[in-house]
Amino acid sequence: MKINLFRTILVLVTIVFSSCTEKIKEVRNNKVDKPNIILFVADDHGLDALGAYGNTVIKTPNLDKLAKEGVKFTNAYCTSASCAASRSVILSGQFGHATGSYGHVHDYHHFSTYDSVKSLPVLLEKAGYETARIGKYHVAPEKVYHFNTILEADPRNTVEMAEQCANVLKSDKPFFLYFCTDDPHRGQPFTPDPWDAPNTFGNKKEGYKNVNAINYNPDDVLVPEFLPDTKQSREEIAEYYQSISRIDQGFGKLMKMLQDTGKANNTIVFYISDNGMAFPGAKTTVHEPGIKLPCIIKDPRNKTKGTTNNAMISWVDLTPTILDMTKVDYKEEAFHGKSFNTIIEEENPKGWNEIYASHTFHEITMYYPMRVVRHGNYKLIWNIAYQLEYPFASDLWASSTWQSVYRNHEEYYGPKKVSDYLYRPEFELYNLSKDPNEINNLAANNNFVEILKNLKNKLKNFQTKTQDPWMIMWSHDASLQGSGVNL
Repeated sequence: MKINLFRTILVLVTIVFSSCTEKIKEVRNNKVDKPNIILFVADDHGLDALGAYGNTVIKTPNLDKLAKEGVKFTNAYCTSASCAASRSVILSGQFGHATGSYGHVHDYHHFSTYDSVKSLPVLLEKAGYETARIGKYHVAPEKVYHFNTILEADPRNTVEMAEQCANVLKSDKPFFLYFCTDDPHRGQPFTPDPWDAPNTFGNKKEGYKNVNAINYNPDDVLVPEFLPDTKQSREEIAEYYQSISRIDQGFGKLMKMLQDTGKANNTIVFYISDNGMAFPGAKTTVHEPGIKLPCIIKDPRNKTKGTTNNAMISWVDLTPTILDMTKVDYKEEAFHGKSFNTIIEEENPKGWNEIYASHTFHEITMYYPMRVVRHGNYKLIWNIAYQLEYPFASDLWASSTWQSVYRNHEEYYGPKKVSDYLYRPEFELYNLSKDPNEINNLAANNNFVEILKNLKNKLKNFQTKTQDPWMIMWSHDASLQGSGVNL
């Protein structure tokens, strides 16, 4: 009897011990399987100023190295070319018109995300991640976009920023580091007097500690085709290049620190920007220079290196993609985007030929809602408040690039007339394969009636699916017909 009891107890102890051992192995395996994530977000960095994307003048060796070791996306889009609105989408996986993130959060603008939204850092923290942020935040409220750790540093001294991340990189837990520079955003104050001077991108003549100031000759810079090729624009682009080179140095420092921790082989690194360069015609617009952006991803678990991916992806896809990479369970219907994790190594994946954009405000004084669909080579822009003059962000208005045109009463701003820049039609339809600079509007061309109709229907379906309050504007003009109101 005693022997049988002893054997029973021994069997139970063995089962419990085996179970505990398996649990320990499971915890260890999960810890190994959970990759670290670094999401590095620049401020107003367009596709125009990176060596990896074909710029032969700018010096970005560290970011170019990332592209050689990872994947470079050629059709990556933000959803709104405005800092706060874009960042809310990056961290929520939902369009700003559905979350209350219509524009800037700071000062009297005060747009804020609904409390019900579950953001990326909150979901990762719940899954056991150490979450940390440094630099530009620009989203609200804090309880929605909560991070465990907040690091402090000069957001334009990217080397100092990297140094402050040392403890996060050494974390015992898997980590999510949200690293956001102020570069290459224009510096403050935004005033047009004196207007004919560059040095508006936070570049100090003496440079920053531990950061080598790289000076560019205005005669050598590459002027994007949508900008006027003037003395003023070249000087400002040279300053813009300098601030991007500062980003590159800080990025290089961060990657060296990561390598030294021994965690580089289990850390996925993203490099993106919130919106296009801070020049009129890019930032705050939904034209290509405003929303088509750099996106470089290095996942050391992937076999292919230095590849190009032509899929159309959007910042609304980032949150579900990162959750997918980190093996965090989520409901697909909780997000407007979808994970592109499984197609990262493909060059031309099928089914990734459509993106949407949604812009409503930049600053609160800049009401100009626009909705966009790009399907294949065709792109439709709906300027919902087309009767209004197109508004200016304070930093763009003050730029010497714009002021040189405005004060001299020039007819053209780059390839477009100033009048066409300020006053826009309700619909803009472009074939980007033949018209990459979006000059020839096909919306009134009888040969494109069916294409226009199909893209309008796509926009309507998108707005319905994402609960866009501006959906009602499709019937607004029709309801005024016969009412005596002049349309």
